Amino acid sequence: MKIAGLQKLTLLDYPGKTACTVFTWGCNLRCPFCHNAGLVTEAPAEMLTADELFAFLQKRKGLLDGVCITGGEPTLQPDLPDLIRDISDMGFAVKLDTNGTNPDFLRQLCESGRISMVAMDIKNSPEKYAVTAGTERLSIDAVHQSVRYLMRQGRIPYEFRTTVVRQYHTAEDFVSIGKWIRGAEAYYLQNFQNSGRLIDNTVTGCTPAEMRSFLETVRRDVPNAALRGI
Repeated sequence: MKIAGLQKLTLLDYPGKTACTVFTWGCNLRCPFCHNAGLVTEAPAEMLTADELFAFLQKRKGLLDGVCITGGEPTLQPDLPDLIRDISDMGFAVKLDTNGTNPDFLRQLCESGRISMVAMDIKNSPEKYAVTAGTERLSIDAVHQSVRYLMRQGRIPYEFRTTVVRQYHTAEDFVSIGKWIRGAEAYYLQNFQNSGRLIDNTVTGCTPAEMRSFLETVRRDVPNAALRGI
């Protein structure tokens, strides 16, 4: 298991829970605006071992409610089911962040009964997905499968989210996204924030007024859509 980092406390990554965040290394996308680019383009000098993670969690029993597993892209890790099982067996709720490009693995994880929540990125409208994700090898069909599965499975709370970037997103994109995920349980627009470690340091976010306008556009089809971090 390639664990590149650990945030020992977060009140944001797992809605409604006090949690820690586990960062897995490696991703199959190259989104220019990725705020965790260091987990994509270069391996850390040292990985956190599973034993070190479990030792930390043992000390946090009764203090933390859950564990958020993010990346990178966690579903690239073949031993992810074992990690999730062991964390769940310790009594922690598990939230999985994913880009949705591995639908069969996502389904396997969800149907294991060990996942308590899933957050999936919607990078852009289907027409602009590959360029926004920074790779021509992207299978948009795989992303469609993950969207359909999460919306139909009816057991695990989920959310979709889009990081909004001025150079990549327009009102027309949110019309398309709204129709794509019409009726979704939860959808968040979050404005791009420059972490200082990007693949493309020229990208920028949008104004609050632009974000509100995009939200009103997408709410025509996704009434539960909301802004996050604005």
